[in-house]
Formats: sequence, C-alpha cells, structure tokens
Amino acid sequence: MKKPNLIYIMADQLRYQSVGYAGDEKAQTPRIDALCKESLNMCNAVSGHPVCAPYRATLFTGKYTTSTGMVINEIRMNTNHKAFGHVLNDGGYNTSYIGKWHLYAAELGNHYDAKNSYIPKGPDRLGFDGFFAAYNFHHDFYGETAYYHLDSPEKIYCDGYEPDVQTDLAIDQIKSLSKQKDPFALFLSVGTPHDPWTKENVPVEYLERFKDTEFSLPGNYLPENDPHADNWARLKDEERAELTEWMRVYYAMTANLDWNVGRILDTVKELGLDEDTIIVFTSDHGELFGAHGRRAKNIFYDEAVRVPFLIRHKGVTAPRVCDLSFNTVDVMPTLLGMMGLPIPKEVEGRDFSTGEADLTDGSLMMCTGPTAIFADGQEWRAFRTKKYTYAIFKSDGMEFLFDNEGDPLQKNNLISDPACSGIVDDLKKRMWAEMGRVGDNFELNSYYEKNWVEDRIIMRTATLG
Repeated sequence: MKKPNLIYIMADQLRYQSVGYAGDEKAQTPRIDALCKESLNMCNAVSGHPVCAPYRATLFTGKYTTSTGMVINEIRMNTNHKAFGHVLNDGGYNTSYIGKWHLYAAELGNHYDAKNSYIPKGPDRLGFDGFFAAYNFHHDFYGETAYYHLDSPEKIYCDGYEPDVQTDLAIDQIKSLSKQKDPFALFLSVGTPHDPWTKENVPVEYLERFKDTEFSLPGNYLPENDPHADNWARLKDEERAELTEWMRVYYAMTANLDWNVGRILDTVKELGLDEDTIIVFTSDHGELFGAHGRRAKNIFYDEAVRVPFLIRHKGVTAPRVCDLSFNTVDVMPTLLGMMGLPIPKEVEGRDFSTGEADLTDGSLMMCTGPTAIFADGQEWRAFRTKKYTYAIFKSDGMEFLFDNEGDPLQKNNLISDPACSGIVDDLKKRMWAEMGRVGDNFELNSYYEKNWVEDRIIMRTATLG
C-alpha cells in the first residue's frame, strides 16, 4: 500500500487566538476555518520553545532545544541528528522544502548576504534532498529583500508578494510530484504574519479589507515593559502607539495566508489527492502585541506559545478535537507514526497517532536565552496542561501559576494561593521529571556559548550530566 503524502504548511508568528475557528471575529480566515471542520484540531498545541530557529530545530528532530543545541536564533544548526527529512528519504519519499529555513545563520544582522541566506546542498538541509527553494531568514516580502535560492547562492527574486510566489512554487511541486509513483512530503514555511507590520509589507487589497475594523489593546495589556523581557520583547513608547495599526497589518497578512492555504487545498482536491495526503496547518509561535507588557514571543504566555495545529487525513477520526497538550517535540513522531515510518530512538517527543488513552496531558516548554544573542537572564522553564501553566525564571526564581481555563488572559498569578500548593507541587514534579529524562539541567545561556558553539556555528553536542 502506498504511504500517504504529507503537506506541512507552517505560518510564522500566527497565534492560535487570531484565527476564526478559535473564536476571533476580526479574523478573515474562511479557508482555514473550513479546513478545521475537516481536521483533527489539536486545540492545545504549543510551541515548546517559541522562537523561530529553536522551534524549527525541534520540529525536524523531535528533540528539545537542550538536545538540538539551537538555543537562540542566528546560530547554525548542527547536523548530527537523524532528522525528519532523513526518515522520509529512507522511507522512499520525495522531499521538498519551500520558504524560510532559519537554521543556517551565523551572523546577526547580515541576513541578506548569500553566505548566510543560501543553504548549500548536503547535510545542512537535514535530509530535504529534493526540491529546495528557500532562504535562511528575512521578513520583507516585496522587492529586493524577497527572494529565495535553489541550488546556488544566486538570488531568485519574487515577482510579486513573496507568500503568493511561495504558494505558486508549492502548487507546481504538488502537481509534479503527484505524477510520480513514490509518495511525497512537502514543507511550506511562509514568512507571514511576522513583522514588520508596515502597510508596504502586505498587498493593499488585503489591508483594505480591514480599513474599518477597530482594533484595541489586549485585555491583559500592561503599559510598562516586563522586567524579564529581552531587547526583542521590549516596547518603546512610539511602538506602543502603533500596536493597533500593527494588528491591522497582521490580520491582513493572515487573510492573505488564508487565501494561499485555500489555493493549496484546491490543488490537492483537483488532483484527486485528498484521500492520500496528510495536510497539516500550523505556526511556529505566536505574538503578544503588548500583552503582559511584551511584544514578540520567547515567553510562556499563551499569546506566544499556543498555536493552531490542524491535521486532515482520512485516517484521522473522532475525536475531531483533541484538548491534550501537544508539543512541538511531539510533531515528528506523531506524523511518522501516521505515515507508517520508523521513529528514531533518539526522538524525545510522543507519538499521538497510537490512539493510546494514557497519553499524558502536559508539555515541557523552555527558553534557553535571549532571542538572538548570547546573554544570561532570560532563561525559563514551564509546564503547560490544558488547565494550568506553571513557569519559573532561572535569574530570580520567580514562579507563576495560571488557570488557563478560568483565566484565559493569564492575568492572575496563583503561585502564592495556598489552595493551589498541591497543583504547583504536581506540575513542578512533572516538569523536572521530563527535564531529567532528556538531560536538561536548566543551564544559563552562557553555558551553551562556552560549551556548544565555535564562531557562532554549533560544532558538537555537549554531554549533560
């Protein structure tokens, strides 16, 4: 029997709460909402390390950040892993990757230099040995900053809006791959709705859709910066004044993303691939827009960690909604299980495809440093279930406990409530047990700089005692 195809569509910085099916009345996401009705909705999916590069490293290895070594952005991924692409190749799949990669940088701020934006053929593509139209990192989606590479450092500039061009490439690949006898796996990593949220960075027709939409500050907005925030998460006064206009562009970008998702779904249907193809729609992390006194991501609040995750396939039956906490580290083993492919022994996540009733409701989440530099002070660990989030910072030992169901904005820290002491003890025990299982010693960020990298390129894997 032919193994199922896989189409994995990944947005960048799209939070769960900003899609229509999650209840956002401002969102214009009819195709994603329709996909939800046909899919298994992992409604408590979380980004285990809500930053671009650490997330992608975990996605492609099934390992936590402390095992991948991708502890911040703008360092280069080591290749000493049995990655998702390798398993797909071994299983006879044609593999394709389109869009943002973000695992090959080595110089913060020099993203447009081909030595950082071009990912060469070979081990640095982590097993994606087929069609590879990608770039390492950028978020300007028009003009000379919107491009991709194939198999050379030559930049191929996008004729039009980059997400539209990427979707065109994906559709062409799906059509081509559908004619071959072997199954295929295509990953589409779209850069939207990541900032910059300027009107020049989104098609005018999508921005026009939201010209009369009223956006307001989050219900958990704080006018002062979170003292635990890194430079990427702090807001300047002039940025606070722009928050609602940023949201307008963000929602316009998401509406365009929805259109492109629909184009892919239409192509799959037209080619008669519905029965043979697993389709995943998700995002790498979310965005805060001033919630809790922060912007961006890299924090345990739901605006940052909770992401959409839809799986459509004929083999996926009831329940159509799974409310167990589903972590990034679980994605690779779950999809490999669905595809009938072997899960590497070193994978640290859980295979949800087995249908076992005793899957644990809980996800270990982490931050191992600032977004894109080596510095101590932002490290945290957290454990999230559908009901609670427990978190602790290493720098000052400050702890948090939120009732995710009773207090969805996570405004009330229950850590000092005597009635919650047993809950705290249980979540801490489970968190530290999972950390111990995978050798996470809750190190400072400087530990990794000293032990894991050389010239901002990861060279070897440290042994955690």
